[in-house]
Amino acid sequence: MSTYLCTDQYVYDLWTHRWRRKATGDVIVIRYADDTIVGFQHEHEAKAFLHDLQERMRKFELALHPTKTRLIRFGRHAAKQREELGEGKPEPFDFLGFTHFCTRSRKWGSFVIGRKTIKKRMLKQLQVVKMELRKRMHDPIAKTGAWLNKILKGYLNYYAVSGNSPSLWWYFNEVRWRWLKSLKRRSQRAFMSWEKFTSITDRFFPSIRILHPLPCHRFDARTRGTSPVR
Repeated sequence: MSTYLCTDQYVYDLWTHRWRRKATGDVIVIRYADDTIVGFQHEHEAKAFLHDLQERMRKFELALHPTKTRLIRFGRHAAKQREELGEGKPEPFDFLGFTHFCTRSRKWGSFVIGRKTIKKRMLKQLQVVKMELRKRMHDPIAKTGAWLNKILKGYLNYYAVSGNSPSLWWYFNEVRWRWLKSLKRRSQRAFMSWEKFTSITDRFFPSIRILHPLPCHRFDARTRGTSPVR
């Protein structure tokens, strides 16, 4: 069983390290700034950790965020366990800009953790792009295209992870639509078909490709003339 605890936290690394040393099952801790995920092999230890953490925070007059702190059944056995309990599909969770969910590899059929850009975050970023395009409405296409190229390259540098291609394609197309709409606002007579517009803008938009493969491939160090070292 793999049960994950999703919570915001505040400087608790040493306490967590001491707590996990007494656990009988595997405990995985992932933290970035004040966001953390704690994964447990055994459900009873996940519940015990949550209880002890709440007590720990209370001593410092702090409290866990009520909507961001939750216990969920997640991992390679979660789907089967939830089906047996009549609970439906495993719950997803949001962490560091991505929605994480249980799925299977299309190639091998084995369990993998799927990741896709959080929809609310995409919409928020699109709104920022829309407002900036409105300010640049009368700029030359080449100038605006160069700006969008930098924006989209930065977007890919963070979100171009394995399995997230559908979200990337959706986001890029939405940026195109917003650019086209801003150009049409120049004049009521202005008209440009979607096909013509994409042919013009293709030279400014970077290619969508995965920059961050799965960890099992990312950390596969190879030396010339030797076998892979894992």
